[in-house]
Amino acid sequence: MKKIKTALISVSEKKKLSKLLKTLSKYKIQIISSGGTFKKIKKLGYKCLEISKYTESKEILNGRVKTLHPKIYAGILSIRKNKSHDKDLKKNNFGKIDLVIVNFYPFEKSLENKTKHSKIIENIDIGGPAMVRAAAKNYNDVAVITNPEQYEELIRELNSNKSGTTLEFRQKMSEIAFTETAYYDGLISNYFNSKSKNIFPEKKIISGNLVERLRYGENPHQKAAIYSINKKLNIKQLHGKQLSYNNYNDIFSALLISKSMPKNTGTVIVKHANPCGVSINKNKFNSFKLALACDPTSAFGGIVSCNFNINKKLALELRKIFLEVIICNGIKKDALKILKNKKNLRIIDASKLNNNNLNSVSTLFNNFLIQTKDIFAFSKSNFEIVSKNKPNNQTLKNLIFAFNICRFVKSNAIVITNKDSTIGIGSGQPSRIDSCDIAINKMKRFYKEKLNDQIIAASDAFFPFVDGIEKLVQAGVSAIIQPSGSIRDKDIIKFANRTNTILVFSKTRHFRH
Repeated sequence: MKKIKTALISVSEKKKLSKLLKTLSKYKIQIISSGGTFKKIKKLGYKCLEISKYTESKEILNGRVKTLHPKIYAGILSIRKNKSHDKDLKKNNFGKIDLVIVNFYPFEKSLENKTKHSKIIENIDIGGPAMVRAAAKNYNDVAVITNPEQYEELIRELNSNKSGTTLEFRQKMSEIAFTETAYYDGLISNYFNSKSKNIFPEKKIISGNLVERLRYGENPHQKAAIYSINKKLNIKQLHGKQLSYNNYNDIFSALLISKSMPKNTGTVIVKHANPCGVSINKNKFNSFKLALACDPTSAFGGIVSCNFNINKKLALELRKIFLEVIICNGIKKDALKILKNKKNLRIIDASKLNNNNLNSVSTLFNNFLIQTKDIFAFSKSNFEIVSKNKPNNQTLKNLIFAFNICRFVKSNAIVITNKDSTIGIGSGQPSRIDSCDIAINKMKRFYKEKLNDQIIAASDAFFPFVDGIEKLVQAGVSAIIQPSGSIRDKDIIKFANRTNTILVFSKTRHFRH
Protein backbone atom coordinates (compact mmCIF):
# COMPACT_ATOMS: atom_id res chain seq x y z
CA MET A 1 0.00 0.00 0.00
CA LYS A 2 1.31 3.43 -0.95
CA LYS A 3 -0.18 6.60 0.51
CA ILE A 4 -0.75 9.50 -1.88
CA LYS A 5 0.65 12.75 -0.47
CA THR A 6 1.43 14.71 -3.64
CA ALA A 7 -0.32 14.57 -7.01
CA LEU A 8 0.69 16.16 -10.30
CA ILE A 9 -2.22 16.97 -12.63
CA SER A 10 -1.73 18.12 -16.23
CA VAL A 11 -4.65 17.30 -18.50
CA SER A 12 -5.86 18.33 -21.91
CA GLU A 13 -9.37 16.97 -21.26
CA LYS A 14 -10.58 18.85 -18.18
CA LYS A 15 -14.02 17.27 -17.80
CA LYS A 16 -14.77 15.20 -14.69
CA LEU A 17 -12.06 16.96 -12.65
CA SER A 18 -14.43 18.32 -10.02
CA LYS A 19 -15.34 15.01 -8.34
CA LEU A 20 -11.73 13.85 -8.41
CA LEU A 21 -10.46 17.10 -6.86
CA LYS A 22 -13.03 16.78 -4.10
CA THR A 23 -11.60 13.38 -3.18
CA LEU A 24 -7.98 14.56 -3.34
CA SER A 25 -8.90 17.53 -1.16
CA LYS A 26 -10.65 15.26 1.35
CA TYR A 27 -7.39 13.40 1.92
CA LYS A 28 -5.36 16.64 1.96
CA ILE A 29 -3.29 15.59 -1.03
CA GLN A 30 -1.08 18.39 -2.35
CA ILE A 31 -1.78 19.22 -5.99
CA ILE A 32 0.81 20.49 -8.46
CA SER A 33 -0.31 21.71 -11.86
CA SER A 34 0.42 24.04 -14.75
CA GLY A 35 -1.09 26.12 -17.53
CA GLY A 36 -4.77 25.64 -18.29
CA THR A 37 -5.13 22.81 -15.78
CA PHE A 38 -3.83 25.03 -12.97
CA LYS A 39 -6.35 27.75 -13.91
CA LYS A 40 -9.20 25.20 -14.05
CA ILE A 41 -8.36 23.76 -10.64
CA LYS A 42 -8.23 27.24 -9.10
CA LYS A 43 -11.51 28.16 -10.81
CA LEU A 44 -13.15 25.09 -9.26
CA GLY A 45 -12.04 26.42 -5.86
CA TYR A 46 -9.26 24.02 -4.90
CA LYS A 47 -5.77 24.72 -3.67
CA CYS A 48 -3.04 24.10 -6.21
CA LEU A 49 0.68 24.89 -6.54
CA GLU A 50 1.78 26.01 -9.99
CA ILE A 51 4.59 23.90 -11.47
CA SER A 52 6.77 26.95 -12.20
CA LYS A 53 6.68 27.85 -8.50
CA TYR A 54 7.24 24.24 -7.46
CA THR A 55 10.32 23.92 -9.68
CA GLU A 56 11.33 27.58 -9.24
CA SER A 57 11.76 27.62 -12.99
CA LYS A 58 9.52 29.68 -15.29
CA GLU A 59 7.74 28.18 -18.27
CA ILE A 60 9.63 29.03 -21.48
CA LEU A 61 9.21 28.76 -25.24
CA ASN A 62 5.51 29.66 -25.05
CA GLY A 63 4.79 26.73 -22.76
CA ARG A 64 6.73 24.13 -24.76
CA VAL A 65 8.96 23.66 -21.72
CA LYS A 66 7.23 23.63 -18.34
CA THR A 67 7.23 20.12 -16.82
CA LEU A 68 10.60 19.08 -18.25
CA HIS A 69 12.53 19.64 -15.04
CA PRO A 70 14.64 17.34 -12.82
CA LYS A 71 12.54 18.19 -9.77
CA ILE A 72 9.49 16.72 -11.50
CA TYR A 73 11.17 13.58 -12.82
CA ALA A 74 13.23 12.91 -9.71
CA GLY A 75 10.00 13.17 -7.67
CA ILE A 76 8.29 10.63 -9.93
CA LEU A 77 11.17 8.22 -10.59
CA SER A 78 12.72 7.95 -7.13
CA ILE A 79 12.54 4.47 -5.64
CA ARG A 80 11.15 4.97 -2.16
CA LYS A 81 13.21 2.24 -0.48
CA ASN A 82 16.45 3.31 -2.16
CA LYS A 83 18.59 5.24 0.36
CA SER A 84 20.77 6.69 -2.38
CA HIS A 85 17.66 8.11 -4.11
CA ASP A 86 16.48 9.60 -0.81
CA LYS A 87 19.88 11.18 -0.32
CA ASP A 88 19.75 12.77 -3.79
CA LEU A 89 16.26 14.15 -3.18
CA LYS A 90 17.28 15.71 0.16
CA LYS A 91 20.48 17.12 -1.30
CA ASN A 92 18.55 18.88 -4.09
CA ASN A 93 15.53 19.74 -1.93
CA PHE A 94 13.25 17.69 -4.19
CA GLY A 95 9.93 16.21 -3.01
CA LYS A 96 8.25 12.97 -3.99
CA ILE A 97 5.32 12.80 -6.40
CA ASP A 98 3.03 9.84 -5.71
CA LEU A 99 0.28 10.30 -8.29
CA VAL A 100 0.51 11.50 -11.89
CA ILE A 101 -2.73 12.38 -13.70
CA VAL A 102 -2.05 13.25 -17.32
CA ASN A 103 -3.86 13.04 -20.62
CA PHE A 104 -2.16 14.19 -23.79
CA TYR A 105 -2.59 17.06 -26.21
CA PRO A 106 -5.38 16.07 -28.65
CA PHE A 107 -3.14 15.00 -31.54
CA GLU A 108 -5.69 12.49 -32.88
CA LYS A 109 -8.45 15.10 -32.82
CA SER A 110 -6.27 17.54 -34.76
CA LEU A 111 -5.91 14.87 -37.48
CA GLU A 112 -9.67 14.33 -37.59
CA ASN A 113 -10.22 18.08 -37.96
CA LYS A 114 -7.66 18.18 -40.80
CA THR A 115 -5.95 21.25 -39.41
CA LYS A 116 -2.74 22.74 -40.84
CA HIS A 117 0.52 20.87 -40.41
CA SER A 118 1.91 23.60 -38.14
CA LYS A 119 -1.08 23.24 -35.78
CA ILE A 120 -0.83 19.46 -35.84
CA ILE A 121 2.81 19.70 -34.79
CA GLU A 122 1.87 21.90 -31.81
CA ASN A 123 -0.54 19.15 -30.71
CA ILE A 124 2.33 16.69 -30.26
CA ASP A 125 2.69 16.36 -26.49
CA ILE A 126 6.23 16.03 -25.13
CA GLY A 127 6.05 16.51 -21.37
CA GLY A 128 2.83 14.52 -20.92
CA PRO A 129 4.05 11.19 -22.37
CA ALA A 130 7.42 11.66 -20.63
CA MET A 131 5.76 12.03 -17.21
CA VAL A 132 3.41 9.14 -17.89
CA ARG A 133 6.27 6.84 -18.90
CA ALA A 134 8.25 7.84 -15.81
CA ALA A 135 5.31 7.13 -13.49
CA ALA A 136 4.44 3.88 -15.28
CA LYS A 137 8.04 2.69 -14.98
CA ASN A 138 8.01 3.41 -11.24
CA TYR A 139 4.61 1.78 -10.61
CA ASN A 140 5.94 0.11 -7.47
CA ASP A 141 5.73 3.53 -5.80
CA VAL A 142 3.71 5.81 -8.11
CA ALA A 143 0.18 5.63 -9.52
CA VAL A 144 -0.53 6.97 -13.01
CA ILE A 145 -3.90 7.91 -14.52
CA THR A 146 -4.16 8.61 -18.27
CA ASN A 147 -7.87 8.88 -18.97
CA PRO A 148 -10.81 10.68 -17.30
CA GLU A 149 -12.70 7.37 -17.51
CA GLN A 150 -10.29 6.07 -14.84
CA TYR A 151 -11.16 8.77 -12.27
CA GLU A 152 -14.01 6.78 -10.73
CA GLU A 153 -11.77 3.76 -10.24
CA LEU A 154 -9.09 5.96 -8.66
CA ILE A 155 -11.65 7.52 -6.31
CA ARG A 156 -12.82 4.05 -5.23
CA GLU A 157 -9.20 2.99 -4.70
CA LEU A 158 -8.42 6.03 -2.53
CA ASN A 159 -11.61 5.64 -0.48
CA SER A 160 -11.04 1.91 0.04
CA ASN A 161 -7.45 2.39 1.15
CA LYS A 162 -7.68 5.71 3.05
CA SER A 163 -5.80 7.75 0.41
CA GLY A 164 -3.58 4.85 -0.63
CA THR A 165 -3.24 2.66 -3.72
CA THR A 166 -2.50 -1.05 -3.98
CA LEU A 167 0.31 -2.53 -6.05
CA GLU A 168 -2.30 -4.37 -8.14
CA PHE A 169 -4.01 -1.07 -9.02
CA ARG A 170 -0.74 0.69 -9.84
CA GLN A 171 0.46 -2.17 -12.02
CA LYS A 172 -2.84 -2.21 -13.91
CA MET A 173 -2.67 1.55 -14.53
CA SER A 174 0.97 1.25 -15.59
CA GLU A 175 0.04 -1.32 -18.23
CA ILE A 176 -2.67 0.98 -19.57
CA ALA A 177 -0.29 3.95 -19.50
CA PHE A 178 2.38 2.27 -21.61
CA THR A 179 -0.30 1.23 -24.10
CA GLU A 180 -1.48 4.84 -24.20
CA THR A 181 1.98 6.26 -24.92
CA ALA A 182 2.65 3.58 -27.55
CA TYR A 183 -0.66 4.34 -29.25
CA TYR A 184 0.01 8.08 -29.14
CA ASP A 185 3.49 7.72 -30.63
CA GLY A 186 2.08 5.34 -33.24
CA LEU A 187 -0.39 7.98 -34.37
CA ILE A 188 2.42 10.50 -34.77
CA SER A 189 4.65 8.05 -36.63
CA ASN A 190 1.86 7.05 -39.01
CA TYR A 191 0.96 10.70 -39.60
CA PHE A 192 4.50 11.55 -40.71
CA ASN A 193 4.68 8.40 -42.88
CA SER A 194 1.38 9.35 -44.48
CA LYS A 195 2.53 12.92 -45.08
CA SER A 196 5.69 11.72 -46.85
CA LYS A 197 3.72 8.96 -48.63
CA ASN A 198 6.01 6.34 -47.09
CA ILE A 199 3.58 3.41 -47.21
CA PHE A 200 6.11 0.80 -46.10
CA PRO A 201 8.59 2.33 -43.59
CA GLU A 202 11.39 0.33 -41.98
CA LYS A 203 9.24 -0.10 -38.87
CA LYS A 204 5.45 -0.26 -39.11
CA ILE A 205 3.16 0.51 -36.19
CA ILE A 206 -0.40 -0.80 -36.31
CA SER A 207 -2.67 0.29 -33.49
CA GLY A 208 -6.37 0.26 -32.84
CA ASN A 209 -9.09 0.94 -30.32
CA LEU A 210 -11.07 -1.97 -28.90
CA VAL A 211 -14.60 -1.82 -30.26
CA GLU A 212 -15.93 -5.05 -28.82
CA ARG A 213 -14.89 -8.41 -27.42
CA LEU A 214 -16.72 -10.99 -29.52
CA ARG A 215 -18.38 -14.16 -28.32
CA TYR A 216 -15.77 -16.22 -30.18
CA GLY A 217 -13.78 -16.31 -33.40
CA GLU A 218 -14.46 -18.22 -36.61
CA ASN A 219 -15.20 -21.22 -34.38
CA PRO A 220 -16.38 -21.46 -30.74
CA HIS A 221 -12.97 -22.59 -29.44
CA GLN A 222 -11.27 -19.42 -30.77
CA LYS A 223 -11.19 -16.09 -28.92
CA ALA A 224 -11.80 -12.87 -30.85
CA ALA A 225 -12.24 -9.12 -30.62
CA ILE A 226 -12.66 -6.28 -33.10
CA TYR A 227 -10.46 -3.19 -33.07
CA SER A 228 -10.69 -0.05 -35.15
CA ILE A 229 -7.82 2.16 -36.28
CA ASN A 230 -10.34 4.94 -35.82
CA LYS A 231 -12.19 5.25 -32.52
CA LYS A 232 -15.35 3.91 -34.15
CA LEU A 233 -16.31 1.59 -37.01
CA ASN A 234 -18.45 4.16 -38.88
CA ILE A 235 -21.15 1.52 -39.19
CA LYS A 236 -24.14 1.55 -36.85
CA GLN A 237 -26.09 -1.48 -35.67
CA LEU A 238 -29.78 -0.58 -35.60
CA HIS A 239 -31.18 -3.93 -34.50
CA GLY A 240 -30.39 -7.55 -33.76
CA LYS A 241 -28.13 -9.70 -31.63
CA GLN A 242 -24.40 -9.21 -31.18
CA LEU A 243 -22.29 -9.44 -34.31
CA SER A 244 -19.89 -12.37 -34.55
CA TYR A 245 -16.38 -12.61 -36.00
CA ASN A 246 -17.76 -14.20 -39.15
CA ASN A 247 -20.48 -11.54 -39.40
CA TYR A 248 -17.88 -8.78 -39.38
CA ASN A 249 -15.76 -10.62 -41.94
CA ASP A 250 -18.75 -10.93 -44.27
CA ILE A 251 -19.92 -7.36 -43.61
CA PHE A 252 -16.55 -5.91 -44.61
CA SER A 253 -16.43 -8.12 -47.72
CA ALA A 254 -19.93 -7.00 -48.73
CA LEU A 255 -19.21 -3.33 -48.08
CA LEU A 256 -16.02 -3.43 -50.13
CA ILE A 257 -18.12 -4.44 -53.15
CA SER A 258 -21.04 -2.12 -52.33
CA LYS A 259 -18.81 0.93 -52.05
CA SER A 260 -17.32 0.17 -55.49
CA MET A 261 -20.75 0.52 -57.10
CA PRO A 262 -22.42 3.66 -58.45
CA LYS A 263 -23.78 5.90 -55.69
CA ASN A 264 -27.13 4.74 -54.23
CA THR A 265 -27.19 1.77 -56.60
CA GLY A 266 -26.70 -1.95 -56.22
CA THR A 267 -27.31 -5.01 -54.07
CA VAL A 268 -24.66 -7.49 -52.92
CA ILE A 269 -25.33 -10.85 -51.29
CA VAL A 270 -22.34 -12.40 -49.52
CA LYS A 271 -21.77 -15.84 -47.98
CA HIS A 272 -18.49 -16.79 -46.32
CA ALA A 273 -16.80 -13.58 -47.59
CA ASN A 274 -17.65 -14.41 -51.22
CA PRO A 275 -20.37 -12.71 -53.28
CA CYS A 276 -23.07 -15.13 -54.38
CA GLY A 277 -25.17 -12.50 -56.16
CA VAL A 278 -24.71 -8.89 -57.28
CA SER A 279 -26.87 -6.48 -59.26
CA ILE A 280 -26.60 -2.79 -60.11
CA ASN A 281 -30.08 -2.57 -61.60
CA LYS A 282 -31.30 0.97 -60.96
CA ASN A 283 -34.63 -0.26 -59.62
CA LYS A 284 -33.89 -1.02 -55.95
CA PHE A 285 -36.46 -3.80 -55.63
CA ASN A 286 -35.37 -5.46 -58.87
CA SER A 287 -31.73 -5.07 -57.85
CA PHE A 288 -32.31 -7.31 -54.81
CA LYS A 289 -34.42 -9.81 -56.76
CA LEU A 290 -31.78 -10.13 -59.50
CA ALA A 291 -28.93 -10.52 -56.97
CA LEU A 292 -30.92 -13.20 -55.14
CA ALA A 293 -31.74 -15.03 -58.38
CA CYS A 294 -28.03 -15.61 -59.07
CA ASP A 295 -27.79 -18.18 -56.27
CA PRO A 296 -30.79 -18.28 -53.90
CA THR A 297 -29.50 -21.45 -52.23
CA SER A 298 -26.23 -19.89 -51.11
CA ALA A 299 -28.01 -16.66 -50.11
CA PHE A 300 -29.80 -18.55 -47.31
CA GLY A 301 -28.21 -17.40 -44.04
CA GLY A 302 -26.10 -14.84 -45.87
CA ILE A 303 -25.62 -11.08 -45.76
CA VAL A 304 -27.39 -8.57 -47.99
CA SER A 305 -25.78 -5.19 -48.56
CA CYS A 306 -27.96 -2.53 -50.20
CA ASN A 307 -26.00 0.47 -51.40
CA PHE A 308 -29.11 2.64 -50.96
CA ASN A 309 -31.90 3.56 -48.57
CA ILE A 310 -34.21 0.59 -47.91
CA ASN A 311 -37.94 1.27 -48.31
CA LYS A 312 -41.05 -0.60 -47.12
CA LYS A 313 -41.57 -2.58 -50.34
CA LEU A 314 -38.06 -3.99 -50.24
CA ALA A 315 -38.23 -4.67 -46.49
CA LEU A 316 -41.30 -6.84 -47.03
CA GLU A 317 -39.35 -8.84 -49.61
CA LEU A 318 -36.19 -9.10 -47.50
CA ARG A 319 -38.06 -10.59 -44.55
CA LYS A 320 -39.20 -13.55 -46.67
CA ILE A 321 -35.79 -15.25 -46.49
CA PHE A 322 -33.47 -16.11 -43.63
CA LEU A 323 -30.60 -13.64 -43.46
CA GLU A 324 -27.94 -13.03 -40.81
CA VAL A 325 -27.34 -9.35 -41.61
CA ILE A 326 -28.88 -6.60 -43.73
CA ILE A 327 -26.70 -3.59 -44.53
CA CYS A 328 -28.16 -0.35 -45.80
CA ASN A 329 -27.29 3.24 -46.61
CA GLY A 330 -30.14 4.45 -44.44
CA ILE A 331 -33.58 2.90 -43.96
CA LYS A 332 -37.14 4.22 -43.83
CA LYS A 333 -38.90 4.07 -40.44
CA ASP A 334 -41.66 1.77 -41.68
CA ALA A 335 -39.08 -0.51 -43.32
CA LEU A 336 -37.06 -0.71 -40.10
CA LYS A 337 -40.19 -1.55 -38.13
CA ILE A 338 -40.95 -4.44 -40.50
CA LEU A 339 -37.44 -5.89 -40.30
CA LYS A 340 -37.29 -5.50 -36.53
CA ASN A 341 -39.98 -8.17 -36.29
CA LYS A 342 -37.13 -10.61 -36.86
CA LYS A 343 -35.60 -10.58 -33.38
CA ASN A 344 -32.09 -11.79 -34.23
CA LEU A 345 -31.67 -10.13 -37.61
CA ARG A 346 -28.77 -7.67 -37.50
CA ILE A 347 -29.50 -4.42 -39.32
CA ILE A 348 -26.48 -2.23 -40.10
CA ASP A 349 -26.46 1.34 -41.38
CA ALA A 350 -23.24 1.95 -43.35
CA SER A 351 -24.16 5.34 -44.79
CA LYS A 352 -21.23 7.05 -43.01
CA LEU A 353 -18.61 4.55 -44.16
CA ASN A 354 -16.23 5.30 -47.01
CA ASN A 355 -13.48 3.21 -48.56
CA ASN A 356 -10.74 5.83 -48.72
CA ASN A 357 -7.11 4.95 -47.89
CA LEU A 358 -7.77 1.30 -47.13
CA ASN A 359 -4.99 -1.21 -46.49
CA SER A 360 -5.24 -4.97 -46.19
CA VAL A 361 -3.41 -6.71 -43.33
CA SER A 362 -2.90 -10.46 -43.02
CA THR A 363 -1.07 -12.01 -40.07
CA LEU A 364 0.45 -15.42 -39.35
CA PHE A 365 3.40 -16.80 -37.36
CA ASN A 366 3.98 -13.38 -35.73
CA ASN A 367 4.49 -11.83 -39.15
CA PHE A 368 2.11 -9.68 -41.12
CA LEU A 369 1.58 -8.79 -44.76
CA ILE A 370 0.31 -5.34 -45.70
CA GLN A 371 -0.93 -4.17 -49.06
CA THR A 372 -3.05 -1.37 -50.44
CA LYS A 373 -6.61 -2.40 -51.30
CA ASP A 374 -7.63 -3.26 -54.86
CA ILE A 375 -10.42 -0.67 -55.05
CA PHE A 376 -9.42 1.82 -57.75
CA ALA A 377 -12.25 2.76 -60.13
CA PHE A 378 -11.94 1.17 -63.58
CA SER A 379 -12.08 3.26 -66.74
CA LYS A 380 -11.98 2.33 -70.43
CA SER A 381 -8.27 3.17 -70.51
CA ASN A 382 -7.60 0.15 -68.25
CA PHE A 383 -8.69 -2.22 -71.01
CA GLU A 384 -7.76 -3.23 -74.55
CA ILE A 385 -10.16 -4.73 -77.09
CA VAL A 386 -8.21 -7.53 -78.80
CA SER A 387 -10.90 -9.38 -80.78
CA LYS A 388 -12.17 -8.58 -84.27
CA ASN A 389 -15.71 -8.45 -82.91
CA LYS A 390 -15.87 -5.13 -81.06
CA PRO A 391 -18.17 -4.41 -78.11
CA ASN A 392 -20.52 -1.42 -78.26
CA ASN A 393 -20.46 1.06 -75.36
CA GLN A 394 -23.14 -0.78 -73.38
CA THR A 395 -21.43 -4.15 -73.78
CA LEU A 396 -18.10 -2.68 -72.67
CA LYS A 397 -19.84 -1.15 -69.67
CA ASN A 398 -21.33 -4.57 -68.83
CA LEU A 399 -17.91 -6.21 -69.22
CA ILE A 400 -16.37 -3.73 -66.80
CA PHE A 401 -19.18 -4.42 -64.29
CA ALA A 402 -18.43 -8.15 -64.47
CA PHE A 403 -14.71 -7.56 -64.07
CA ASN A 404 -15.26 -5.27 -61.08
CA ILE A 405 -17.24 -7.96 -59.26
CA CYS A 406 -14.66 -10.57 -60.23
CA ARG A 407 -11.89 -8.83 -58.30
CA PHE A 408 -13.85 -9.24 -55.04
CA VAL A 409 -14.32 -13.01 -55.52
CA LYS A 410 -11.78 -15.39 -54.02
CA SER A 411 -9.29 -16.60 -56.65
CA ASN A 412 -9.48 -18.45 -58.92
CA ALA A 413 -12.54 -16.40 -59.84
CA ILE A 414 -14.99 -16.57 -62.71
CA VAL A 415 -18.05 -14.31 -62.85
CA ILE A 416 -20.82 -14.66 -65.43
CA THR A 417 -23.25 -11.77 -65.90
CA ASN A 418 -26.24 -10.74 -67.94
CA LYS A 419 -26.62 -6.97 -68.37
CA ASP A 420 -26.29 -5.47 -64.89
CA SER A 421 -26.47 -8.63 -62.73
CA THR A 422 -24.46 -11.74 -61.94
CA ILE A 423 -25.92 -15.07 -63.04
CA GLY A 424 -23.07 -17.43 -62.12
CA ILE A 425 -20.06 -17.16 -59.81
CA GLY A 426 -17.23 -19.67 -59.42
CA SER A 427 -14.83 -18.93 -56.58
CA GLY A 428 -11.84 -20.13 -54.59
CA GLN A 429 -10.77 -23.07 -56.76
CA PRO A 430 -7.16 -24.23 -57.28
CA SER A 431 -7.96 -24.61 -60.99
CA ARG A 432 -9.48 -21.89 -63.16
CA ILE A 433 -11.28 -24.52 -65.23
CA ASP A 434 -13.01 -25.73 -62.04
CA SER A 435 -14.21 -22.17 -61.33
CA CYS A 436 -15.59 -22.05 -64.88
CA ASP A 437 -17.50 -25.28 -64.24
CA ILE A 438 -18.99 -23.93 -61.00
CA ALA A 439 -20.03 -20.61 -62.55
CA ILE A 440 -21.60 -22.35 -65.56
CA ASN A 441 -23.44 -24.87 -63.38
CA LYS A 442 -24.81 -22.04 -61.20
CA MET A 443 -26.00 -20.22 -64.32
CA LYS A 444 -27.70 -23.31 -65.75
CA ARG A 445 -29.31 -24.12 -62.43
CA PHE A 446 -30.74 -20.72 -61.58
CA TYR A 447 -30.76 -18.52 -64.68
CA LYS A 448 -34.24 -18.77 -66.21
CA GLU A 449 -33.91 -16.32 -69.11
CA LYS A 450 -33.12 -17.36 -72.65
CA LEU A 451 -29.44 -18.11 -73.15
CA ASN A 452 -29.44 -16.19 -76.43
CA ASP A 453 -29.32 -12.96 -74.37
CA GLN A 454 -25.81 -11.57 -74.22
CA ILE A 455 -23.91 -13.52 -71.58
CA ILE A 456 -20.63 -12.05 -70.33
CA ALA A 457 -17.80 -13.70 -68.38
CA ALA A 458 -14.93 -12.20 -66.40
CA SER A 459 -11.80 -13.84 -65.03
CA ASP A 460 -9.61 -12.37 -62.29
CA ALA A 461 -6.41 -13.52 -64.04
CA PHE A 462 -5.44 -14.78 -67.50
CA PHE A 463 -6.53 -18.15 -68.87
CA PRO A 464 -3.37 -20.29 -69.10
CA PHE A 465 -4.98 -22.45 -71.80
CA VAL A 466 -7.74 -22.07 -74.37
CA ASP A 467 -9.89 -24.72 -72.63
CA GLY A 468 -11.23 -22.21 -70.09
CA ILE A 469 -12.76 -19.74 -72.53
CA GLU A 470 -13.75 -22.61 -74.80
CA LYS A 471 -15.88 -24.03 -71.98
CA LEU A 472 -17.45 -20.60 -71.37
CA VAL A 473 -18.25 -20.04 -75.06
CA GLN A 474 -19.81 -23.50 -75.32
CA ALA A 475 -22.04 -22.53 -72.36
CA GLY A 476 -23.37 -19.48 -74.24
CA VAL A 477 -20.91 -16.73 -73.27
CA SER A 478 -20.47 -14.21 -76.10
CA ALA A 479 -18.10 -11.69 -74.48
CA ILE A 480 -15.14 -12.28 -72.16
CA ILE A 481 -12.94 -9.95 -70.16
CA GLN A 482 -9.67 -11.15 -68.65
CA PRO A 483 -6.17 -9.91 -67.80
CA SER A 484 -3.44 -10.50 -70.36
CA GLY A 485 -0.07 -12.07 -69.66
CA SER A 486 -0.34 -15.72 -70.68
CA ILE A 487 2.17 -17.18 -73.15
CA ARG A 488 -0.96 -18.43 -74.95
CA ASP A 489 -2.67 -15.02 -75.24
CA LYS A 490 -2.36 -15.23 -79.06
CA ASP A 491 -4.03 -18.65 -79.11
CA ILE A 492 -6.88 -17.30 -76.97
CA ILE A 493 -7.35 -14.31 -79.30
CA LYS A 494 -7.41 -16.68 -82.31
CA PHE A 495 -10.08 -18.79 -80.61
CA ALA A 496 -12.16 -15.70 -79.84
CA ASN A 497 -11.97 -14.56 -83.45
CA ARG A 498 -12.80 -18.05 -84.75
CA THR A 499 -15.95 -18.16 -82.58
CA ASN A 500 -16.85 -14.47 -83.09
CA THR A 501 -16.47 -13.89 -79.34
CA ILE A 502 -15.79 -10.42 -78.00
CA LEU A 503 -12.50 -10.48 -76.07
CA VAL A 504 -11.20 -7.66 -73.90
CA PHE A 505 -7.88 -7.70 -72.06
CA SER A 506 -7.28 -5.92 -68.77
CA LYS A 507 -3.91 -4.36 -68.06
CA THR A 508 -4.09 -5.58 -64.46
CA ARG A 509 -4.89 -8.88 -62.77
CA HIS A 510 -6.96 -9.13 -59.59
CA PHE A 511 -6.17 -12.12 -57.39
CA ARG A 512 -7.92 -12.17 -54.02
CA HIS A 513 -6.77 -14.71 -51.47
